Amino acid sequence: MLKNKVAAITGFALLAVLGAANHAMAQDAATQDATTPYPKMAPIEQYLMDRDAEIGLARSAAPDAISHDASIVVLTRHGYETAVEGKNGWVCWVGRGWLAMFDHPEFWNPKVRAAECINPPAARSVLPYAYKRTELILAGHSKQEVIAAIKAAIDKKELPPLEQGTVSYMMSKSSYLTDGGGHNMPHMMFYEAEKDGTAWGANLTNSPVMAVNYWYLSGEDYPQLKAFPPLSVFLIAAEKWSDGTPAPPM
Repeated sequence: MLKNKVAAITGFALLAVLGAANHAMAQDAATQDATTPYPKMAPIEQYLMDRDAEIGLARSAAPDAISHDASIVVLTRHGYETAVEGKNGWVCWVGRGWLAMFDHPEFWNPKVRAAECINPPAARSVLPYAYKRTELILAGHSKQEVIAAIKAAIDKKELPPLEQGTVSYMMSKSSYLTDGGGHNMPHMMFYEAEKDGTAWGANLTNSPVMAVNYWYLSGEDYPQLKAFPPLSVFLIAAEKWSDGTPAPPM
C-alpha cells in the first residue's frame, strides 16, 4: 500500500546527507537529554520571521529567473500560508528545524532557516508533507502523534505519492541549516524513490554528486517508521550563490 509513497525531507535533505556522515554523533546527542541542545520546542515567536524578510529569504533560494515568478509561502502560528501567488508553478519557502529527521539533535533549533525553491512536481508531491507536519507540530502534537497522523494520512491516500522529476534549489547565502560551522553551500537536489546511487555516479571519488537513502519520517529512535519506503536524494553542489557571486568549494 505504501509503495512509492514518500514523506519528503524538502529543505532538509542536506541535513540528512550530513547526518548520515555523522550518524553516531547525532544518535548520542539525541538520546542524552542532558547534552541535547534543544530538548523541546521553543516559544513559537522564536521560529517566526518578519513577513517581508521571510519572503526575501525564500526568493533567495534560487536565481531570480526562477524565483521572481514563483509562489512564496511563509510560516504563521498555525502553519504555512501563501504570501505571494506565483505564475510559473514553482514554490519558494523557508523550512524550520522540525522538518529534519525526528531524532535529529537540532529538531527544535529555532535558528534554523532553510530557504528553498521547488519545481511544480515537488510542490505537488513533496510540500504537502511539510505542511502537514508543521500544522501538527504547531497544534501541539507530540512527535509520536505526528508520526501516527502522517502514517494514517498516507494510508488514506490523503498525501500524494512522489512525482518524477522533483527538483529543489537551495542556493541562498542566508540559509541557516545547523549550528555546525560551514554547513551552508549552494546546491540542487533531486528526489527519487530509493535506487542505487551508482546510476548517478554518486558518492564516488571526485564525483560532484552526493547521495543518501533515508526515511524522512525516521531515525533510530523511531524504528516503526521503517514501514515507510526510503527516499533517494541526489545532491549536486553549485559554484555560485543565487545572486551569481562565487561560492566556496564544498
